Order: sequence, then structure tokens, then C-alpha cells
Amino acid sequence: MSDPIEAAIFETLAKADPKGVGGKSVEPADVAKHIQTEQWQRVLPKVRATALHLMRQGRLTITKKGKVVDPSSFRGVTRLRLPTEAETAAALAALPPALAEDDD
Repeated sequence: MSDPIEAAIFETLAKADPKGVGGKSVEPADVAKHIQTEQWQRVLPKVRATALHLMRQGRLTITKKGKVVDPSSFRGVTRLRLPTEAETAAALAALPPALAEDDD
């Protein structure tokens, strides 16, 4: 993991959910505060963007009021948690198929 924001997301989740079962969640602000204690508000938009990218990859789940959000149209207060196996499979199924490489 070379992205420091991605690393901070998973480190913060590891503290909240040490068994990695996808039950505990954290606020994006908690991750931003982990990255930069002072002026964490400046980092918050980058944390949210990285979380959205990870959700689309099936590596993270974003929830609102305990329910998984639609990654294309959510707003407001959210929480981050590790995905269940079913959520990961659904996210991977939604990805566009990889372009086939020509062997010619």
C-alpha cells in the first residue's frame, strides 16, 4: 500500500475491528484525524474520495444509517467499514470487464 490515505483508512479500521469481520465502522473524520491531527478538515475530502475508490474495488464499504450506500449517489454523514464477502463479490461484479490483451 503506497497511498498514505489508503493505509490510514485500513489502520483506523484495524483498531476498530481487530478481527477484520466487517462489523465495526469508523467515521471518515477519524481517518483524517489519524493522518493530520491539526487541520484534519483539509484531508477529509481526500479521505472520502479514497474511500469511494476502495468501495468501487470491493475493498471497503461505506454506510449511512447502517445501510450500504450507492457509490454513485450518496451524500451526507457516512461511516466506513470492511466489506462482507457478499459485498466484495457484488462490487467486483459491478466493475467493467477488463480489456482483453491481444497476443498477436
